[in-house]
Amino acid sequence: MSPKSSLRSTIGLDMLVKDVMTTSVITVQKYESVLAVADILSSRNISGIPVVDRQGTVIGIITQADILSSVGIRKDRTFKDLLKHMLGEPLLDRKMGDIVGDVMTSPAMTTTPETNIAEVVQIMDEKKIRRLLVVDEKNVLVGIISRADILKAVLRHLK
Repeated sequence: MSPKSSLRSTIGLDMLVKDVMTTSVITVQKYESVLAVADILSSRNISGIPVVDRQGTVIGIITQADILSSVGIRKDRTFKDLLKHMLGEPLLDRKMGDIVGDVMTSPAMTTTPETNIAEVVQIMDEKKIRRLLVVDEKNVLVGIISRADILKAVLRHLK
């Protein structure tokens, strides 16, 4: 086995979340407006924001999918469903509300700074999610790790 292929096979085990995560994280609180959060997601080109309490403890996450669900757009919706909704028919299983706490996903999936990247990738794949919130032992947000963060770190290691 060449040194490069050996590196590739162990890189996910050797690299830790704390080495890859983003520590400058935009957060929101549960009483903020969904519309304001949608604007942040759109203007910053991000797909999810941690929801924290006043102490920075993670209580959930609000994603583009959560907001789209609140207006009736989900992956499993058909075009016919959306047309009916536009004509006034209610959609079942729809998250409703004007504030973050009404539509956020809670609890959020979290990890720790000491977790290896291989485990994070496995969780993301199994749960079909794009990011994990990184918390300390008191469940206080210390960062976020996304698929893009992992890809950048792996590419840096392989070069």
